[in-house]
Parts: sequence; C-alpha cells; structure tokens
Amino acid sequence: MGRRKRGQDIDGVVLLDKPVGCSSNAALQRVRRAFDARKAGHTGSLDPLASGLLPVCLGEATKVSSYLLAADKTYRVTALHGAQTATGDREGDIVARSDVAMPDRGALESILAGFIGPQQQIPPMYSALKKDGKRLYEHARAGETVEREPRDITVHAIELIDCDAHSFTLETRVSSGTYIRTLVEDIAATWQGVAHVGSLHRTAIGRLGTELGMTALADIEDRAAAGESLDQWLLPLSVAVADWPQVVLDQSSAAAMNHGRAVECPAAVDASQTLCICDDLGQILGLGYIDERGMLAPKRLFARPQR
Repeated sequence: MGRRKRGQDIDGVVLLDKPVGCSSNAALQRVRRAFDARKAGHTGSLDPLASGLLPVCLGEATKVSSYLLAADKTYRVTALHGAQTATGDREGDIVARSDVAMPDRGALESILAGFIGPQQQIPPMYSALKKDGKRLYEHARAGETVEREPRDITVHAIELIDCDAHSFTLETRVSSGTYIRTLVEDIAATWQGVAHVGSLHRTAIGRLGTELGMTALADIEDRAAAGESLDQWLLPLSVAVADWPQVVLDQSSAAAMNHGRAVECPAAVDASQTLCICDDLGQILGLGYIDERGMLAPKRLFARPQR
C-alpha cells in the first residue's frame, strides 16, 4: 500500500498575528496543522521576541511567498533607553550603559526626521546573514566579531508615538532587509546614548495587514480543536498579489501558458516586473515575465487556478 498523503490541498493566505515567544517556523507548523494543509510557508521571519503579522501561505500560495519577502514592512517598536544589549533586544546580556538624558519630544522628532530616506545599515552580529560560511549569530555565540558590509536600506516613514525619560515608541515603514534593532541603536547614538528593543510588533507587509487585519493563533487553534470551519481566515491568493501588474489572457493564450509556452503579451507592461497572469474568467494562472523576445513567458504556474 502507498503511503497516505499528509494533509489536504488547501490554497490561500492566513494573516497570522504571531504571538511573542513563538518562533516563526513553530507558528507556521501550528497553522498548517490547524488547517490540515499539506503544504505551507511563511513570508518574512519574526524573532520569537517579536509579535505581529506573519503571512502564512498554504498550498499553491507558497509559490508567491518568496516574492513577498521584498515588500516594505511596517513596525511599531518600543525602545528602552540607557542600556545596549548583545542582541539588540531585551533578551541579550547588557554590554553597555549610558546615563545620557533622552532628548525632549521636539528634539527627538527632529532626529527621527533625519533618518527618513535611503541610507546604509551595518547588520547586527546576531542575525542569520552568512560570513565565511557561518551565520553571523554563530560567530557571535563563539565570541567573535566579524566585519560586516553595510547594506542599502530605505526608511520610508518614521513617527514618534510616545516617549518619556526611559523609552520611546516609534511606528516605521522600512524596506526589506532593515534591522529595527540596529535602527534603534543608530537613533540613540545620535545623542551619544544607547538603547535596545523592548517590544516589536509588525503591523503590515506591503498592503497585507493594513486593511484585512490579523488573526490570533489561539483563535485558529481553538476553533480547529472544536471542529469548526476556519474558512473565514483563509484568504484567496489574490490578496497577496493585489498590487502586482496584471495581464489578462484569452482562453487560447491561457491554455498555451498553462502548457508552459510563451505568448504574445496583450498589454504594455514594465518588462522589469514580475507579472500576475490571469485568464478572462478572472482566474489567476501564475506569475510571468517579459522575455528577451518581448513575449510573455511563465515563471511560476499554479497547479490549480486561483482566485
């Protein structure tokens, strides 16, 4: 007898509000089990200390998860002033202290304004980036500090929500690859102070989270345990690609595309972008691009048409 397949073929996106204390992978597996889905992936890890939006892609939606990693991220962060930690957050050992006073609200807002725009950021030692074949956090745990190349990032917006003598809370929208822990340290360094992340909550990835909200992991698991439907939290794949340029094909071209063949592109599009390919019935067939001949070619096709 053949081995029984694990889970069901379920396609869609769950906008999970990951709780503090749970790794992104653990949260992913708990959602997969609750939905009894065969295949799952997430877009953009959150540290166990952080909470907030973790889009969980099920089934065919996993084919777009890697593309969502490049989207801007929005966070609310509370920074604790006066101490720097090895990890940049409250879980790390304190490595430096400062009794320099916090700026007042007006001065702090002026400082924050200077952080808006393109800039370079040196990644923290406690990160998953690789250097000499090892993760940076592996070097750090071995007591090593290695040179890191600065990376280009952009802070699109930053707003001071609250502040007092010991902390400040910000809401910021940043490009992919930005480390909020490092941003907090760099901000404090402008007045010769030190700070670390006390709490971090991700509120959006691109448009995701801004309009449709998030669902608590406990709510999903409680309803699954009761044998109740989870359909209200399973969003169509179209929510993940809503901002992408779309190309609509007639049935003849759609059939050719589904067989992996390039077709004439029926509309003018930006050749540098990944395109969402649909048929004239409103079904999403997959992702495509404009090849060197100017033809619309498939990049990732879905095994099942999506809405």
